This record gives sequence, structure tokens and C-alpha cells, in this order.
Amino acid sequence: MNSWLDINKDSDTEIETLRAHFKGHAYDPHWHDTYLLGVTEQGVQQFQCRKQTHNSTAGGSFLLEPGELHDGTAPLDEGFTYQMLYLPEAIIHRQLGTLFHHLPDNTEIYFGQTLVNDQRLARSISGAFSAIHYQEPRIVREACLDRMLERVTAHAKWRKKASQLTSPVTVAAMVRDYLHANLHQDIMLEQLVVEFGTDRFRLTRAFKKVYGQAPHAYLISLRLNRARQLLSQGVKPADVASDLCFADQSHLGRWFRRVYRLTPASYQRRAQTFQK
Repeated sequence: MNSWLDINKDSDTEIETLRAHFKGHAYDPHWHDTYLLGVTEQGVQQFQCRKQTHNSTAGGSFLLEPGELHDGTAPLDEGFTYQMLYLPEAIIHRQLGTLFHHLPDNTEIYFGQTLVNDQRLARSISGAFSAIHYQEPRIVREACLDRMLERVTAHAKWRKKASQLTSPVTVAAMVRDYLHANLHQDIMLEQLVVEFGTDRFRLTRAFKKVYGQAPHAYLISLRLNRARQLLSQGVKPADVASDLCFADQSHLGRWFRRVYRLTPASYQRRAQTFQK
């Protein structure tokens, strides 16, 4: 069986669903601006996250937070198959917030473990995936989503938002905010050096220590996440490339295929078809 993937998006909730099979190298290190809840159907799914190598096997669940850097590969010849839900932060915070008692202000939900051996959780993820991916009646989708999130509370905790914490590398946090605010601009490292009064080497080391990537790699991931949003809204790939400072549509396409194993046009067709 060759590598393949099936991706859809729910227009009601903006939840994206993915079912895929990979052999060999699956995808390069990247991150998402959503929470990722998934389950491995078959094989061994190996990935680096939180500076550890994880091996998710059949029936195992994996939980990732927004911004968590991860990659993917199949260490066995048979490859691996998995299901994934990409849930916007607003849904997680709104729904899980109602399930925690006395949740303090200025907090966010996080997962203590990346891999979880919980059969009830795995079944709930698969149930929510099937209901949303295959567009069951709305009330069924809502019930399955609620059941999954309720089960997730057994593995979720809360912490103060990063913006409320005192960091020993505050420059890294300021650089990150700057990248988010200027992702449509053709940013140069020298701009960051001037903006934050440091040098390129100190800036890059501090940023990698906090976010796991150099600023330029983080910016590419940030732009690719935004590209997915624009493509799903019907913006032409050429316009997306121009808006996000890729050299041209081919440049966007090379990065998109490298991370998502899809061309921007193919992703757009699948996302829009599902929403119609």
C-alpha cells in the first residue's frame, strides 16, 4: 500500500479531520495552531516531540498542543495509518472550560502526556473523527465531540498562559509576537536584531531554546498554517503565496508538499468540497 491521505473540514466548527497512511518518511518538523487529537489505527507511528522520540502503536492515542513541534516517520516497512482531528483553540477552551470546576482566569489547557494508552479515549477520538469526517447529522457530530472532550479531561490540565509567565528569555517571546504580527512582511533577521537590540546568534539561540526552531523555520510554519486557512476560504494559491511572502506559487507548493504531502490546490479542493 502506497502513502495516501484523506482530509476534510467541518464548516460548522472549523475542525479539520485527516486520515492517512504513510510509508517511510511522512513529514518534516512543523507545528499547528490547533490542538491535535489522534489515534493510530495500524503500524508504528514514530515522531519527535517535546525532545523525545515517541512510538504510537495501534489503538494508542496522541495529544499535541498548539505550537508543539513534531515530525513523522514509519520505522517499519508496513507503514502506519492514523486518524487526526485538528481542533481550534477556541473550541477546546470553551468546551473543556465547562468541564473543569473553578478554572482560574488567564489559563490554558495542556496535556501532561503526548502518548496515552486509554482505550476509552481512543474509541472516543475515532467516534468523533468518523462523525465529523463523514458528516453525520449535526446532533450526532456534537454528541461525539462532547464525548471525546469529556474523556480528554482525564488527561488535560491547566496552567497560566505563556503571556502571564516570567521567562528568562523574554526576547524570544517578543520575537515570536513580532513574527505573528508581521507574517505578511518580508522579514529579515537584521530587522529583528535592530528591533530587539541583540545579535543574530544570541537571538537565534534564545528562540530555539524556547520554541524548538530557529526564527526563520518558525515563520515558515506560521505562514503555512495561515496558508491552510486562506486556501480553505477559497483564496487562490497564487494569491496566498503573494500575501504570505513566498517567492511564487511554486515556492509555496514546495513547502506545502514537504510538510503536508499535498499541493495547495489539492488541499483547497478537498477542504472546500467538504464545506459545500
